[in-house]
Amino acid sequence: MYQFLEAEAVRKEKRLIWAVNRSVMENIGLIHQQSGKKSKSHWNLFLWLLKIFAFLLKLTGHYRKGYGNAKTISVNEFTLEYPNLPVAFDGFRILHLSDLHIDSIPGFTAFLVDKVKALEFDICLLTGDYRRDILGSFSHILKPLRILSKNIQAPYGTFAVLGNHDTYLMAQYEPDSGMQLLINESVEISKDGQKILITGTDDPFNYYTDATLLSLDTPAYDFKIAMVHTPELAKAAAKNKYDLYLCGHTHGGQICLKEGVPIISHQFEGKQFNHGLWNIGGMVGYTSRGAGVSGLPVRFNCPAEVTMITLKSL
Repeated sequence: MYQFLEAEAVRKEKRLIWAVNRSVMENIGLIHQQSGKKSKSHWNLFLWLLKIFAFLLKLTGHYRKGYGNAKTISVNEFTLEYPNLPVAFDGFRILHLSDLHIDSIPGFTAFLVDKVKALEFDICLLTGDYRRDILGSFSHILKPLRILSKNIQAPYGTFAVLGNHDTYLMAQYEPDSGMQLLINESVEISKDGQKILITGTDDPFNYYTDATLLSLDTPAYDFKIAMVHTPELAKAAAKNKYDLYLCGHTHGGQICLKEGVPIISHQFEGKQFNHGLWNIGGMVGYTSRGAGVSGLPVRFNCPAEVTMITLKSL
């Protein structure tokens, strides 16, 4: 069904090196960016400002509506056509989930399961951010994630990458999660004797390393998919002939003006990457609005989503 490009011994060695590097970055508390810049996280200040905003929402009577919006998840379905897609994968369906932040809303797992279990798909790809906080405990999200994974019936597997809200320690629970982590590595998906490639990277927003970029330097395939938490590796993926780039991180803004314009997107690549479909260098990309919420459990003019993508061969 699927096979890693590298031998198991090589993967284990690279995972160990990755875990050491990621643990250092997490513990020193500096954001590592692709530009080489290192900066201090302002997350605590951001949370403080959000508390003020939440107070204003409650004062004006808008908080309850925003909370209700956050619990309402839409299913966004569309089809992408490719002349180079192997015929065996014509009609191949991808469930894309991003930014679950599964502990932000009590009972959120049930809302998500209700949406997912009614869908039919071939593979599930998750692009990071499974807990609410950036630091601290994560053990409380393990059971909800296991419940979710049991309700994901994906014949060709469930693959996930880490986001900036996730910790390297989550990788040790991978065997019990029902999800195969891709950490700067690639897998071949085989169907009727034909193959496509899927590459998953570590989070480049807070924890960029050269290994993240190098993981996109892959052999030629008829069709290649990149899974990255943020849009910021899009140019590198397009340069390396990827056909589809799936990401999240922005939440589509989560709180937007009536025109759908985000007040804050937490990405600096350009407004075209805020949410939805985009194209760069012949590569199609999709930025999910995310299923969950970050910071405040509210949404305005920006529905939560799970995404169903059908691939068609021209």
